[in-house]
Amino acid sequence: MRTDSTLGINFFVRKKRNDPSIYDIYVRITVKKERAEISIKRDIPVCNWDKIRGKAFPTSRTMEDLNAYLDTVYGEILNVHRELHMERALITAKLIKARYVGEDEVNHTLLELFEYHNTNMVNTLKPGTMKNYYSTEKYLKIYITTKLRTSDVPLSNLKHKFILDFENYIRTFKPKKNRKTCTNNGTMKHLERLMKVVRLGVRLEWLDKDPFRNFKLRFNKFDRNYLTQREIDLIDDTTFTSIGKERVKDVFLFSCYTGLTFMDIKLLTKDNISKGIDHNYWIYTKRIKTNEPVKIPMLPRAVEIMKKYEGAPMEDSGLLPVYSNQKTNSYLKEIAKACGIYKNVSFHMARHTFATTVTLSNGVPIETVSKMLGHSKLSTTQIYARVLQEKIGEDMQKVMHIYSNKSVQDTKRGVQ
Repeated sequence: MRTDSTLGINFFVRKKRNDPSIYDIYVRITVKKERAEISIKRDIPVCNWDKIRGKAFPTSRTMEDLNAYLDTVYGEILNVHRELHMERALITAKLIKARYVGEDEVNHTLLELFEYHNTNMVNTLKPGTMKNYYSTEKYLKIYITTKLRTSDVPLSNLKHKFILDFENYIRTFKPKKNRKTCTNNGTMKHLERLMKVVRLGVRLEWLDKDPFRNFKLRFNKFDRNYLTQREIDLIDDTTFTSIGKERVKDVFLFSCYTGLTFMDIKLLTKDNISKGIDHNYWIYTKRIKTNEPVKIPMLPRAVEIMKKYEGAPMEDSGLLPVYSNQKTNSYLKEIAKACGIYKNVSFHMARHTFATTVTLSNGVPIETVSKMLGHSKLSTTQIYARVLQEKIGEDMQKVMHIYSNKSVQDTKRGVQ
């Protein structure tokens, strides 16, 4: 019997294996073409079952009692459906079955899993990484409440289609603030975090199957942008009357000559600096992102910048005057423009510059560069090596042009 446009409750029978003259009685729950079946633990002689009405023929008091029990089961299932509707749950046949048989307590949900992950990883992952997980969780909550119009999603309902629909939602979502929609790589990062959380659910045995098993993350590859030595010198040789710009310039150059990230420099203190057995200054620290220990010999220009701020009052006893990331990058845009550098200069470009222009271009082995950058895998550093190959190719084009012209001139002389 169908109760509304989405829910169907029907009783049916199957012959017993050991006695074909007796039927076992089942109830079938249907929600939007999805089915779930429950044995009601009752049986009936074949001759007493009315297949058309889905009930027993009322030929005796026993059969009338059985029909009354079927009506009770029907009413209980209908009540379960109403309860789930009141809870704004995403109603499925399996969820109704689980609630009816008392198993829905172990039917964990997606937001429950995300909360479990974030609670347990908050002291393991870095604050910046956790911030990204919170951002993905926020996208999920908005998607589930506004698009699916429910409060949560049972993990048993996570299918490949959910991933595709969520991906499309992120790509087209327009934030209220003056911000752009997610880029392809930004979208893939959200899905990558969702994938990691879902696979945690598989390991916890909260899900039977991984819905991401047939999904492939599709990142667009971009070249690591960097400054040439000429551009570094342009910035270094420019003096700014603004104290803010001058400080940002110095911190940026310090990064160009050490390879340290914005946060790594922000947390540097004089305790991280000491002289090595070679009598040169070395930086001893750990990367914020990976917790990898790094040892970096300080190049002369980095030492000069450090000494420039010796004795100057710093917040939190920092080594250098570091502003907020937003303010720093804003100043860098102005600095680049003032120097005639028409690249999209950001602070992280300094790290790429250290890897490409300062070290690899000057013959430092890639293994050494990898250690100084604090990369846990050499393959991460090899990205810079590919960039360097392109740079070498561009540089050699000039030489090829010179020799091509010379070859033409020599040929002409031979002809004469």
